[in-house]
Amino acid sequence: MKQASIARLRIALLGCGLMGQPIAVRLLAAGHEVHVWNRTVSKAAPLKTHGAVVHDTPRQACVQADMVLSMLENGSVVGEVLFGMGQDGAIHGMRQGTLVVDMASIQPREARDHAARLTERGMRHLDAPVSGGTVGAEAGTLAIMVGGRDEDFAAAQLLFQPLGRSTHVGSHGAGQLAKLANQMIVGITIGAVAEALLLCAKGGANPAKVREAISGGFADSRILQLHGQRMVERDFAARGKMTVQLKDMRNAMATAEEVGFDAPITQLFEQLYADGVEHGLGELDHSGLFVELASRNAMQ
Repeated sequence: MKQASIARLRIALLGCGLMGQPIAVRLLAAGHEVHVWNRTVSKAAPLKTHGAVVHDTPRQACVQADMVLSMLENGSVVGEVLFGMGQDGAIHGMRQGTLVVDMASIQPREARDHAARLTERGMRHLDAPVSGGTVGAEAGTLAIMVGGRDEDFAAAQLLFQPLGRSTHVGSHGAGQLAKLANQMIVGITIGAVAEALLLCAKGGANPAKVREAISGGFADSRILQLHGQRMVERDFAARGKMTVQLKDMRNAMATAEEVGFDAPITQLFEQLYADGVEHGLGELDHSGLFVELASRNAMQ
């Protein structure tokens, strides 16, 4: 019996940075037609070898697209690329009914605003931030947290399936709330692991052996395994930057203030990441909070 062919989407991808590039490669490998744009053209150019079409403006990339996927730096940039840039903005290339899937990590209120503005113009919207970093993007194992309408979530499955596991968590903005929860837990746990390993080192224990000893117990986690190993090896090459972690913590605090929620733990870690960035650690992996805490304790 002949197997049914998988539907082929025409996808516009806006933003070809650390996450955008592997996402584009996976979508192309899944058989989709991918049109890309990036403000710095040199970051988009390598995708030509995988079959992507590179465009000079967001508008050009979005012409005839079934779905527009954005993987941009922050909410202001998403708003500018979608609705600004004069006639070069993405909105001017979209046709009625186009589904915009925003995978950037932005504030929930920004996601709701973008959804409302797109709906007014006859477009559709999902906020779909991801967790898993570049490793997850390359392997197709991202956790995708989605806010928006049920029918749009169903329609986006062809886009999500090559990228990882998607979960519909609520209406517009809810995906961003889930991502804030993810980033709060990640950022805080990185700090807990770093502080614990440094305390052990200061007291004379071998941090690598301590990590090994507590693996499998209640203190075990992916953070202990992945980021703890980076700390032990002093490998702080950026997979997720300190600056990005700080942005996420600040987004969490802004959202907490909006809804009247006291978040003292997140507030403390926002300041710790801010101190690390101020001390020149911004381009390190977010596990580089270890370096900031080590410096505070006069440790190498």
